[in-house]
Amino acid sequence: MMQPPTIDDIRAAHDRIRGAIIRTPMMMSRTLSEIIGAEVWLKFENLQFTAAYKERGALNKLLQLTEDECRRGVIAASAGNHAQAVAYHGKRLGIPVTIVMPVGTPTVKVTQTEEHGAKVILHGEVVDEAFAKAWELQEKDGYVFVHAFDDPQVIAGQGTAALEMLEEAPDLDMLVIPIGGGGLMSGTAIAARSVNPDIELLGVEAELYPSMKCAIEGSNLPVGGDTLAEGIAVKSPGKLTSHILEAHGVPVQLVAERDLERAVAMLVSIEKSVVEGAGAAGLAAMLAEPARFAGKKVGTILCGGNIDTHLLANVLVRHLVRQGRIARLRIAAQDRPGALAAITAKFEDAGVNIIEINHSRIFTRLPAKDTVIEVECEARDAAAIDALVKKLEAVGFDVERAQLD
Repeated sequence: MMQPPTIDDIRAAHDRIRGAIIRTPMMMSRTLSEIIGAEVWLKFENLQFTAAYKERGALNKLLQLTEDECRRGVIAASAGNHAQAVAYHGKRLGIPVTIVMPVGTPTVKVTQTEEHGAKVILHGEVVDEAFAKAWELQEKDGYVFVHAFDDPQVIAGQGTAALEMLEEAPDLDMLVIPIGGGGLMSGTAIAARSVNPDIELLGVEAELYPSMKCAIEGSNLPVGGDTLAEGIAVKSPGKLTSHILEAHGVPVQLVAERDLERAVAMLVSIEKSVVEGAGAAGLAAMLAEPARFAGKKVGTILCGGNIDTHLLANVLVRHLVRQGRIARLRIAAQDRPGALAAITAKFEDAGVNIIEINHSRIFTRLPAKDTVIEVECEARDAAAIDALVKKLEAVGFDVERAQLD
């Protein structure tokens, strides 16, 4: 097995990449601290040029290539942030870059990677198949393989984010870090424990992809499914990273999709910062189990901001639904003149805005003389919609409220 990087390797990486990587802000969030009951510090790695921390490890690796290796070029397999990081810094340094991406990779990610100057090869249905193709091409064409996480030089680069966090807030009690393949958490563990041996570490995985938890705990949980945190949706974590996390005794907390959505939405509304699902996993863990962090000074890395705008819009609206500010009401009524007017009058009385109305006369279990009126509406708070429902029921309407989960 490869040897893990040391704190000296991480410090050397920090010096090596200085000036080519943004030293992103590290700030305490007053509002999130009040909500969670802890002092919450955020490292805004979503503000890197390619919107993710991956630039740190990729650049540290590229800067240590020999002249011959630079001439031969590098290859990587990735469907997201690692691809863009390698492509961007490879172009800056004049190193030819080939990226293998799964066939189903969103067009925008393929285009962004190509715009950074990389040659993109689409292969396989999942990242594992893209990896296999990249290794095959590396053997055939003599490329240098730049692994997304299971590489000591990449891990050392990722650990530089934790060094910066502890320089800004040296008395942090705990670091809560998202885990996919484990590169960021491994670099963080080595850096943080070298600076403060007593610091508490916690890794966070999406509930649907508990691969690192299984690897270090010897458990056998199901892995797979559609997660908002696709950036940490890894079926097979690294061997080196698993070894490092096990050696440092890093526990892993799993977070549900609901908590990931809530964290993304709260970062937009409170911090005015766009963060992808994987990047919000640390905050999601705090929101899910606030008692675990109560009274502590906790830092987390917002490790990426590459989220599809349509998906982000869905997450924000779903958050408003869960807050009770947007609702869909199914109102049973007699199909006669004036019924709709009577309903809308109650909306006006309650101060609730109607977004959309749908009249259903055919596809309903009600008698033929009755109808179902579906109304999507928005209010200043949940209490206003609750008051609306009571007003409707008080005058004889049967109201059913749609639920998300």
